Amino acid sequence: MPTLAHSMAATTRAARTVPVPLGGRSYDVLIGPDLLTEAGRLVAGRLGKARCGIVTDENVARHHLAALEASLRAEGRHKGSIVLPAGEPTKSFAALGPLCERLLEMGLERGDLVVAFGGGVIGDLAGFAAGILRRGIRFVQIPTSLLAQVDSSVGGKTGINTPQGKNLIGVFHQPSLVIADTDVLKTLPQREMRAGYAEVVKYGLLGDAGFFTWLEQAYEGIFAFDQETLVTAIETSVKAKAAIVARDEHETGDRALLNLGHTFGHALEAWTGYSDRLLHGEGVAIGTCLAFRFSESLGLCPAGTAERVARHIEAVGLPTRIAGIPGGKADADELVRLMGQDKKVRDGRLTFILTRDIGEAFISRDIEEAQVRAFLADEIAAA
Repeated sequence: MPTLAHSMAATTRAARTVPVPLGGRSYDVLIGPDLLTEAGRLVAGRLGKARCGIVTDENVARHHLAALEASLRAEGRHKGSIVLPAGEPTKSFAALGPLCERLLEMGLERGDLVVAFGGGVIGDLAGFAAGILRRGIRFVQIPTSLLAQVDSSVGGKTGINTPQGKNLIGVFHQPSLVIADTDVLKTLPQREMRAGYAEVVKYGLLGDAGFFTWLEQAYEGIFAFDQETLVTAIETSVKAKAAIVARDEHETGDRALLNLGHTFGHALEAWTGYSDRLLHGEGVAIGTCLAFRFSESLGLCPAGTAERVARHIEAVGLPTRIAGIPGGKADADELVRLMGQDKKVRDGRLTFILTRDIGEAFISRDIEEAQVRAFLADEIAAA
């Protein structure tokens, strides 16, 4: 995995490029300020004379849609825009069908582009629609949340939620380009910005202890929108993800490491009904702390490591315990049942990402369900 030192050695410049090397499906992730006004030129220069259908949500549209439309129109690329309700419930079958029909009514052809302009919800939904529209058309990710810029926009995972679990219906469909404009993050609510940070810190915790140590010292610069700090954090995260995706595009091996904190976190999201009670990044934050405490309880991780991780996550303003979720007390049996719907379950056995230390995550498929249930019961009782 690329280290922080590698990222910091890069020449300081307004925008940085991280390649995602996947042979004929390779693409670049562009990171930097004021890229939205350049989007039309960047798309036209890299992807040819394709027409673009924008998919976004109401919050993003209010702040940024006019700028993107103007940029695409200047290059003769704008075909139309679709504005959807904001929030996790939009990642559903109920939204997918009408979205596909509206894209077809727009007249998009196989050589054209769907532009996913939003956070993880819009990226996953619009990417899924592009993957099945006319049996697959190209799409561009223009992520507008920190979480999407460092994680969900890269790697080609698309999909929707169901009552049975998160992201259980979808396809692997790589974007043709990712444009991460750091300026658009300034309009994010602080809660959303903090939630996205959970995915940033994940990259240090799973494979780059130096990056985590740097974040402990530099995280305030990210939230103050210091461009050098922010771009470096995003670039380092994207490089880490790109390296793993290049080795394991379809998550048959160590790409599962990217799910550090997610087995617990997704179960908590399902338990809260994918509602505003718990944002995805908040679930990941709690789940990451649980993964470290579980690792310590199993004797895998040095004592005190989980406390260091939780201390940093709490300093950022993220929840670290199940009791931090408002609106009711969790049940260990129910959480274990929801974990059983996880995509990484093999032969009925749960897959966990555990740790030997900060920066030393590993995949484990030999954890007994009873161990997980007892651990969660203790966590809930401790609240």
